Amino acid sequence: MTYEEARAKMAAIGQEHVFKYYDGLSEEGKKNLIRQVEETDFSVLKRLENSAGEKRGVFSPLAAMRIDEIETRSKEFHNAGVKVIKEGRTAALLLAGGMGTRLAFDEPKGMYDIGITKPLYIFERIFENLLCVVRETDTWIRLFIMTSEKNHEATVRFLKEKDFFGYREDRVVFFKQNMAPACDFEGKLFLEAKDRISTSPNGNGGWYSSMCRAGLDRMLADEGVEWINVFAVDNVLQRILDPCFVGATVLEDVSVGAKVVRKATPDEKVGVLCLEDDRPSIVEYFELSDAMMNEKDESGEPAYNYGVILNYLFRLSELPSVADDKLPVHIVKKQIPYIDENGNEIKPEEPNGWKFEQLVVDMIHQLSSCLPYEVEREKEFAPIKNLKGIDSVESARELLKKNNIEL
Repeated sequence: MTYEEARAKMAAIGQEHVFKYYDGLSEEGKKNLIRQVEETDFSVLKRLENSAGEKRGVFSPLAAMRIDEIETRSKEFHNAGVKVIKEGRTAALLLAGGMGTRLAFDEPKGMYDIGITKPLYIFERIFENLLCVVRETDTWIRLFIMTSEKNHEATVRFLKEKDFFGYREDRVVFFKQNMAPACDFEGKLFLEAKDRISTSPNGNGGWYSSMCRAGLDRMLADEGVEWINVFAVDNVLQRILDPCFVGATVLEDVSVGAKVVRKATPDEKVGVLCLEDDRPSIVEYFELSDAMMNEKDESGEPAYNYGVILNYLFRLSELPSVADDKLPVHIVKKQIPYIDENGNEIKPEEPNGWKFEQLVVDMIHQLSSCLPYEVEREKEFAPIKNLKGIDSVESARELLKKNNIEL
């Protein structure tokens, strides 16, 4: 793209101010800015015109496959899952685009050391969990790792230095998440530097479009992959592509399997799998009415009782129909660093603009069927989101100890 073409692109959406400092930039800076204009999708800015959000539909319960049923059919599920994995029909995708900001850590979140008597990194736990399945099935699974512009180089360098914690490097593929622009409350794009528009990762729901942009959908097709296990970096106890989960999802012939845990309390702040207008969906905790919270199923248990843990097994053949432009865009107030009209760097203390995100939970509602698959909270759910308290480094360490993992 030429300078004239880039300027015309921004003029068409009323954002020519991003070239305010262009004439004073180095040749490299000019190239960087033009490249960013070419590669960035600014269409999300149109969503501000309809930022009130879509009205939710009618919710109803969706029964989960509970632990007792899973245990009864465990041999059937396990054998089916091992077969699918050994045939090379599965892959794994680690969502690792985040930084450790909430942990007071300025590096990629996966590099955080949770050890006590020895180093033990979040990434290390992820690889150890996946290696369990490799050993169990005698199959090296293709692992994709989605990074972001902000943490890609550090993530790649760290994992190579650590020799991927014993995982085969030739089975790992990195790709960067698509970025979305950030703007002020009037829709004017921020500059984070004189040669750079302010952007942020476009949310975990952008994983499939980001894979396609990187050409990895062709790799999946060429390798005969039919199912992909998508999971977050911060849960250090989760099992990845465990054969029982794979087998249950495949045998139930659904579009997606979703690992869930029984809620600790009726008002626990987790998204709950349910039906919305007779399609699978996730209702957020703040959307649960008192009536829904107190509703019981046929066995007398809460009807909306199973929270998602961001571990999904997607049937790849159905994902092209979940077009990027069909997913809702969540417009979120954030504190966005920027440079002002005088070129000074400003770090606001209060939210000063909008970021745009798509969420993986919204993909579920685009699909025709979903299997909520219950797992034991204390064995598979130890998220690290905070330094202390709930879902923290402290709570994760306690759960790791209960599972006899040396710290």
